[in-house]
Amino acid sequence: MSKIEVDAIDKQSGSTLTLGGSGTAVTLACGATQTGFGRTGTVNWQTSSIKTATFTAANGEGYFANTSGGAFVMNLPAGTAGNIVSVVDYTNSFQTNALTITPNGSQKIGGTNASVNLTTEGQSVTWVYVDDTEGWKNTMDSTSNVTGRVFLTATGGTITTSGDFKIHSFTGPGTFCVSAISSVAAENTVSYMVVAGGGGGSGQTSNGGGGAGAGGFREFKGPADSYTASPLNGSSPITVTATGFPITVGAGGVGPASNGAWGTKGANSVFSTVTSAGGGQGSSHISTCVPANMPGGSGGGGFAGSPTTVGTGNTPPVSPPQGNNGGPGTPTGPLYSGGGGGGATAAGVAGAAPKAGNGGAGATTSITGSPTAYAGGGGGGVTPSPGANPSTIGAGGTGGGGPGGAGPNTVGVNGTANTGGGGGGASPYPSLVTGGTGGSGIVIIRYKYQ
Repeated sequence: MSKIEVDAIDKQSGSTLTLGGSGTAVTLACGATQTGFGRTGTVNWQTSSIKTATFTAANGEGYFANTSGGAFVMNLPAGTAGNIVSVVDYTNSFQTNALTITPNGSQKIGGTNASVNLTTEGQSVTWVYVDDTEGWKNTMDSTSNVTGRVFLTATGGTITTSGDFKIHSFTGPGTFCVSAISSVAAENTVSYMVVAGGGGGSGQTSNGGGGAGAGGFREFKGPADSYTASPLNGSSPITVTATGFPITVGAGGVGPASNGAWGTKGANSVFSTVTSAGGGQGSSHISTCVPANMPGGSGGGGFAGSPTTVGTGNTPPVSPPQGNNGGPGTPTGPLYSGGGGGGATAAGVAGAAPKAGNGGAGATTSITGSPTAYAGGGGGGVTPSPGANPSTIGAGGTGGGGPGGAGPNTVGVNGTANTGGGGGGASPYPSLVTGGTGGSGIVIIRYKYQ
């Protein structure tokens, strides 16, 4: 049998029961409930009924409004003095899809008979009905949402870390699989570098071959990132979602197999909407016409004896440019010297007898956590004449460009794998030798993970 314990006098008069005297506390036993004692300024939160469509609120209740599927309306009840209603952004989506608060009939919100829109991410608001003059007054308004921190999560490629950033390096085809995005929008715009395969160097039976152009170099440093980017930073931003992004890594081009033939340009590398073009093939001894495979991310260098035959870089054009032109070869002897292939940040150097042209310099970036150069042009080759010094070959550009062949009947040196460096031009005579193979490309993606 339950009982009421009273510390002072119990007085019952009509329908009124007075418990305790002035200054006396009334304590409910553990587990007991109460009604009729009046509100304490709080609401009963409706945790079992998340709102996703237009509804009418009730006095004394608080609601979790999920507008991720679209905007909707919360109708306020007919208010009387002391009524209270609260609402909170359940999915942090008010900034995308607003929750509209509408008063009942001619009643007011803050002194005005008009609806209001909640448009701040994570917002929570509490209204109390004061009187018919002001109507519902906002007594609490939080525009900051304290939530657990969610970071971007992904797999694919070879994964390393640098401080608070994770780095995915793709040296071959693969998929960058995003399983969760960051709760901070700026962190979903990732940093990346996309380098295509370098072109194949020129091979000849006479006259020094042209060095090949480097693969196109494109880079973007995300707004939440902090590494030292290359001078070419600023390509198109890529904002990832929770899905898979196929990665293409371009192979290097090869030198020609016969005199008068052409080798191949490097293959393209691709990440999402960004494509870097393969490097152009070094010019071979065939004609003064520029063939279709000399232009590219960076252009191929010209062969000796045809100083006007050079490949055009930044083809197709993008901004910032993904590469530069190749350098022309020497027009005359005694050492017929090929021009250097273009690099990411500099054009190939022209051949100037007795010296063959150096490959253009590549671009240096610290996207992996340490400064590394990529996309250097291949060096030109020379044709030794009696008494000439065959060591005057073109050096490869910084960033993996292969130098030209170092002596008579010497093949061009390959570009370094996974740098996009161009292959070096051959130093022939009297036999056919081929140019160096271009270095394969690489794709690197970087983002904040903790």
